[in-house]
Amino acid sequence: MSSSSELHVESPRGKTTIRCESRTPTLLTDLLARYGLSLNTRCGQRGLCDACTVELTAGSLLNTATGHKLDAHGHTPITVRGCQHAVIPGCSADIHIDARALLSHRPHVVNQFKLNVPYAHDPLWQPAEGIYAAGGKADLGVAVDIGTTTVALLLVDLANGEIVGKASDFNAQMDLGDNVLTRINLCLNDRAMIARLQKSVARGTLRKLLTESLQQANATTDQRRVTRIAANTTMLHLLAGVDPSTMGYAPFTAVFLEHRIEDAFDLGICDGPKSHHIPVHLLPSAAAYVGADLTAGVLSSGLAYDEGPNLLVDVGTNGEIILKHGEKTLGCATAAGPAFEGAGLKSGVRAGDGAVSHVRIHNEQLEYDLIGAGDDVHPIGLCGTAYIDVMAHGKKSGLLSETGRFQTDHGRFDQWLDQQDEHGPRLRVAYGQGKRPILVTETDLASLLQAKAAIAAGILTLLHRVGMSPADVQKLYLAGGFGMHMDVSSAIGSGLLPGFRREQVELVGNTSLAGAYMALLDRGAMDEIRRIASSMEIVELNLDPAFENCYIDQLSLPD
Repeated sequence: MSSSSELHVESPRGKTTIRCESRTPTLLTDLLARYGLSLNTRCGQRGLCDACTVELTAGSLLNTATGHKLDAHGHTPITVRGCQHAVIPGCSADIHIDARALLSHRPHVVNQFKLNVPYAHDPLWQPAEGIYAAGGKADLGVAVDIGTTTVALLLVDLANGEIVGKASDFNAQMDLGDNVLTRINLCLNDRAMIARLQKSVARGTLRKLLTESLQQANATTDQRRVTRIAANTTMLHLLAGVDPSTMGYAPFTAVFLEHRIEDAFDLGICDGPKSHHIPVHLLPSAAAYVGADLTAGVLSSGLAYDEGPNLLVDVGTNGEIILKHGEKTLGCATAAGPAFEGAGLKSGVRAGDGAVSHVRIHNEQLEYDLIGAGDDVHPIGLCGTAYIDVMAHGKKSGLLSETGRFQTDHGRFDQWLDQQDEHGPRLRVAYGQGKRPILVTETDLASLLQAKAAIAAGILTLLHRVGMSPADVQKLYLAGGFGMHMDVSSAIGSGLLPGFRREQVELVGNTSLAGAYMALLDRGAMDEIRRIASSMEIVELNLDPAFENCYIDQLSLPD
């Protein structure tokens, strides 16, 4: 039997045929990556998510997990995970790849922020401390926010604070794992992964973003003087090449929390041989799961100087919550899981072109907004902000019960409710390319309720610690890209921000990047961030007896 195989691929980039000459089965993820069609292997190719799913429309593939051959000869496509199915020598297969499964799906990254505090123009780097730029060119600094999913970078003229370049992209570590715990466990099980993850973020992400921002400013690497980086504690460890494994099990301790200085050339952020020292300052963290992204945010949002009671809430895979009340600052992290980033949901995607960003349901009518809307942009799925809308509008309109079940008794929403599957009815929000329905299932809603309950319970538990309720809070600063694009009314209506009023909530954008920017231009900001980190009282929610009951109470949609 011939070992030659053909894989016929249909994707948003068109149709192509890939010939494989291997005598052994070749994973779809590996074969497609060689031809520039890398799939979104957000769990590190461990078969734990559905991010890399494709449709087998004809021919055969091998299920490497079971060893069974899978044949598609009928009219119904078979959905398979690319990391668990392989092209068989001598056999051909036809597959369809949705845009949401491609790693090249561009993220929608927030590099805007609101600075709520004044700062002095006293840059960390001064000419007397280093070298002058050749030819009188500007001395440049770099401010960075390294998120688990995305990275945002600002190139700054140190003389006047002007932002002369911006760049952002996915964190390349996503190729190996899509969340903090996955990456920690990779290091725990294989120490070689520390270097791989370090290289992914330094060379694979930061170097590319730096090059892009320098091109925007018509500047060169030798104009760089200093870098300030804010990130969660795990991302800081991985950038520095430090093993984060001890943060993966109790008592969840970090190797370092304090301000740390590395060299850009040693980290691999800069190309070429080391010409001079370019310090990279990693901002201080408060705890293993309350990192420098939060300490920087406490400063830039103004929370550090509020009498309160005020809150800073950053919603993501880990929901971080800071409460300031008088001289007391409490911080916690709650594991919301990846549902708000679309992971594990029927049509879930991260925010980017083609993602449904908002949904409105009123008088039996359903409307939606699309990121990057245009004649050539088709819906590819729903991002987190849209799911928040579905929960809030669905409950208010009567489409959803308080437990997240679709109400089908009166037939009011029949035009939007797709045929049932084994898990019940499904809400059809839109049609994607090829008339593929973009769906919300009751299973999706169960995952979303758990995610929003974790955030809500964390907020209420911190308030309970100081004997207060949401009505007592003067201001809730909603941070991060997810928060910046969220409909605040939906966040309240879904119970994500339980019991709050619209006027209490202020959107502040990427406070982590804002804090790094402040620290770049005002050397006194570092002392403030150190003070914030050292004075914060960390609340371990898993040890708080009130949290579990509160979490259970929040597993429903409010009236």
